[in-house]
Amino acid sequence: MSNPSDVVASRIGRFLADLTPSGFDQSKVEIELIKQLVEQMAAQGLQGEVASVRGLDLHNKKLQVGSELQVRHHKVI
Repeated sequence: MSNPSDVVASRIGRFLADLTPSGFDQSKVEIELIKQLVEQMAAQGLQGEVASVRGLDLHNKKLQVGSELQVRHHKVI
């Protein structure tokens, strides 16, 4: 994600977003995105799971797996 500060600012306000470190922003953004995905998928009657995973990247249609994978957030729909 390239704009976590903007996303956080839209949710909690620009002043508080400016005070938060970028690592905190990333976590807040991931939590908010997963929450919204779960709500939208559930509203459509879809079932499944959503996860934020560190160490798994997609570049130019190639999936790259890092040496350490970590599931940061996980929700079941």
